[in-house]
Amino acid sequence: MPAHQLAPDIPSDVLAAEQAHLASSRAALAAMRAHAQSLSADAAGDWVSQQILQSLLDQRVAALADHPDTPLFFGRLDRMAGDDLPGTIYVGRRHVHDGHSRPLVIDWRAPVSRAFYQASPADPMGVVRRRRFGYHGGALTAFEDEPLGEGEGVDIGPSRILTEEIERPRTGPMRDIVATIQPDQDEIVRSTLAQTVCVQGAPGTGKTAVGLHRAAYLLFTHRERLARSGVMIVGPNRAFLSYISSVLPALGEVKVDQTTVAGLLGEHAAPEDPMVAAVKGDARMAAVLERALWLHIVKPEEGLVFTKGAYRFRVADYEVREIVASLRGTTRYLPGRAALAQRLAHMVLVRMEQRGESPDDRVQDAVARSKPVKQLVEAVWPKLTPEQVLHRLLSDPEFLAKASKSDLSPDEQEMLIWRKPYRGWKSAKWSAADAALLDELRDLMERTPSLGHLVVDEAQDLSEMQLRALGRRCRNGSATVLGDLAQGTTPWSTSSWESVLEHLGQREGEVTELTLGFRVPREVLDYAARLLPSIAPDLAAPRSLRPGAGSLAIRPGGSIAEAAREVLAKEGSIGVIVPDAMAGEVSSALADLPHAVLDPDSSEEHRLLVVPATLAKGLEYDHVIVVEPADIVAAEPRGLARLYVVLTRAVTSLTVLHDKPLPPQLAA
Repeated sequence: MPAHQLAPDIPSDVLAAEQAHLASSRAALAAMRAHAQSLSADAAGDWVSQQILQSLLDQRVAALADHPDTPLFFGRLDRMAGDDLPGTIYVGRRHVHDGHSRPLVIDWRAPVSRAFYQASPADPMGVVRRRRFGYHGGALTAFEDEPLGEGEGVDIGPSRILTEEIERPRTGPMRDIVATIQPDQDEIVRSTLAQTVCVQGAPGTGKTAVGLHRAAYLLFTHRERLARSGVMIVGPNRAFLSYISSVLPALGEVKVDQTTVAGLLGEHAAPEDPMVAAVKGDARMAAVLERALWLHIVKPEEGLVFTKGAYRFRVADYEVREIVASLRGTTRYLPGRAALAQRLAHMVLVRMEQRGESPDDRVQDAVARSKPVKQLVEAVWPKLTPEQVLHRLLSDPEFLAKASKSDLSPDEQEMLIWRKPYRGWKSAKWSAADAALLDELRDLMERTPSLGHLVVDEAQDLSEMQLRALGRRCRNGSATVLGDLAQGTTPWSTSSWESVLEHLGQREGEVTELTLGFRVPREVLDYAARLLPSIAPDLAAPRSLRPGAGSLAIRPGGSIAEAAREVLAKEGSIGVIVPDAMAGEVSSALADLPHAVLDPDSSEEHRLLVVPATLAKGLEYDHVIVVEPADIVAAEPRGLARLYVVLTRAVTSLTVLHDKPLPPQLAA
């Protein structure tokens, strides 16, 4: 028998003692927050310092907020004697201490807390007993004990509290998983800051949660460094960001930027043929753009004449050519332009010194800003914007051919040229693929600042040029790359994580795989996995710990409203996932039931949501109703991959409704 204790069989006095510790911890957290609120920024010496200090104090107060429905601690470690650490440690979402600085709860990210996730009878890591707590709302109602110090012969068995927490129905945004992190997930979470980690994660394996918790762990471990350089989460769409928005604040991390690729590179949405977008997303465009930019530099044909009083100081044309040649390709475009002006001015100063003058740096700066120098620089090394360069590239076939050399075929060049060129770069309408090209040009002109750490989710859907853009943001840092090759739904979706890491500029990144699912029932996962031979034949089929008998229903000609009423009688969130074109029609069919069509920009919560298939990626619902799989497949070139995404959003039950024949892969 597993050596567990679970309510109602647990000793009431022991449970009461644990409940008392929870009450003491909550009171201590309230006191910590009250103390933070009492601090004043007036001690700072000037207004700017006051504003900075006040911002830090506000962040501290926000981080110490208590959430009554969220347990302050979820585990306890009873440790062997022999070091300076306490014999009993409570593991929770954040550190809590009493008025005498005695720790009541230890942050789950602290080194000593690692044993809560990693210890086993074979390797107890100095722990005699691990206790897991069960909660109902914010009230502590149960606990389980796992004896770890009695040797390998003890069978601690599966944890019922752990299983119930993983399977617990949910509504609203994604929750943190600090109470349920598994050993293989914990290894990823605690990877060092210098290490870039790429996680291939099957549906329900918790890869997104692992990425978010790694961000929280790194912020805890390298607080000062990352406070300066920053951490950013990049998700596939705004609906996904809304879904994950509560995770890091619940862990006490309130200052982490969360955005999409479009939010980072520019919200450009001009319609574009997917095949054209695929060419623009190819990494070969990087060389084309670099040539296009530097082709704007003109070979100097004239020298420089600078007049001061009665004297004329000359820099010969060949000297100007030598300066330009020495700068070209060794610097970014805009610093190079500034350096050209300074070097020309320096040559003038040399001539002044040869006449016996003693000019200083102020004179050189004045010469660099003078009209003759400005005119020469503008003629040779013109001031440009990324939009100007890209506009010329996409509207001038001869210029594109010259910039492409052999990197793009004539057919590809023909695809890229605008059929109706815009009158000027200021009036041009840019596409999402253009945003990455403009960002590449921007970096060629002036270096993009690097963050300390970047978390990229659904990375399999990014083009090579988008990956290069993200790679620039972690050029001096590291990244956590998350995704599933089987869920690639764009025409440029990758088939190799090594390729992703290469274009991200993180070739030394470590690829790891999560194949064991905790959320999606096995019956549902096995059904969706029938699509894998067609969309990702090299991937191993995912496995699920949850049998999920009876979790799958296939209904030809079923009523959407009837299926929705059926699951509304159960606990948990409901997603009715439909072909994008059917969202309005399905919403009308559900008119008699309280529901909403998923809106990424709305903070309003609804238990029953109609979800367009293209927005479903990364989301989870307790109950999923999928409408017309055949239309989901037919709507886009990688429709089978989209259907795989849709079918794996369910964590309790999946109902498939169809009037049209199912794709043959599912009919097997």
